[in-house]
Amino acid sequence: MADSSRERKKSKKPANTNFKQQRLKAWQPILTASTALPLFFIIGIVFIPIGAVLLVASDKVQEKTVEYTTCEASNGEQCDKFLNDTNTGKTCACIVKFNLSQEFKGDVYMYYGLSNFYQNHRRYVRSRDDLQLHGQLDGKVSSGCDPFGKVNGTPVAPCGAIANSLFNDTFKLTWLKSDKEQISVSLTYENIAWKSDREVKFKNPSGNLKEGFKDYTKPPNWPRPVYELDSNHSDNNGFQNQDFIVWMRTAAFSTFRKLYRKIVHTGEFKNGLPKGEYQLEINYNFPVTKFDGEKRVILSTTSWIGGKNPFLGIAYITVGVLCLVLGVSFLVIHLKFGKREYTNTDHGMQLREMGN
Repeated sequence: MADSSRERKKSKKPANTNFKQQRLKAWQPILTASTALPLFFIIGIVFIPIGAVLLVASDKVQEKTVEYTTCEASNGEQCDKFLNDTNTGKTCACIVKFNLSQEFKGDVYMYYGLSNFYQNHRRYVRSRDDLQLHGQLDGKVSSGCDPFGKVNGTPVAPCGAIANSLFNDTFKLTWLKSDKEQISVSLTYENIAWKSDREVKFKNPSGNLKEGFKDYTKPPNWPRPVYELDSNHSDNNGFQNQDFIVWMRTAAFSTFRKLYRKIVHTGEFKNGLPKGEYQLEINYNFPVTKFDGEKRVILSTTSWIGGKNPFLGIAYITVGVLCLVLGVSFLVIHLKFGKREYTNTDHGMQLREMGN
């Protein structure tokens, strides 16, 4: 009986397989001078030319930055101070003139830039309702939108802190060709937002927009509802307004730029922006001095790597130079000390040269 009971007990010993007995074959790379040193030199030789090419491509990008934080209205009053002090919700119009010292050839893009604006704050990034932005309006809003989810009990569309803080300055660019001739630069909003955002992430409710948003109210800081964001283009309203889509893709750093418009290359501007004096007419709606922020407009061309960004090229060159320096240092150490070994003698350890 005892033998049969022991037989009924299951053995806890793992099965006799290579996997369970930890007998699987393994490969462990052992770094030696003959394998590590060539790697340092290869990385250095490859990375430095790549970095140089990236740096040259970045330097070819033309940029013009126009600061307008302290822009003044025709009566001499600073627009930002006017908006902060009166809080009337009215637009302050101002004009900034600047000069392009050389022609901007090829595709030209207009960006707006902000400083000291933290779109990367965790609660700010989460303050949105993606189902709502996809056109699913069921009278409810995500709890993540609080405290910008409801106004007097009425749900907000679009809800959340990101939408409520929408950048709404507008710009008009004019080329002052001569004292008597001023030519307006045509700008287009088409395709300024990512294709995946335009076609997948942001959808309007079906049917008439005004009817679709009838049970919702606008965000507290907005002057007009979402279905009237663009009074000039009926197909650029609602959640599919491209300025709104660009703003909703939050920036990683407190100083950032976002694409505002593309230059339409027709007439005088078919090859880009000619050099000369320009005038930027600004409808100033977005105050920033209250949080020590700054605003700017950036005109920029592009290269095959995108916009102006010397960091990538500098990083490649830095890593390449560092690898070459380390490779040379390790090579000298290897040649000087790498062929020595210790041997046992009757008087202790003795250092001798290999091969001698």
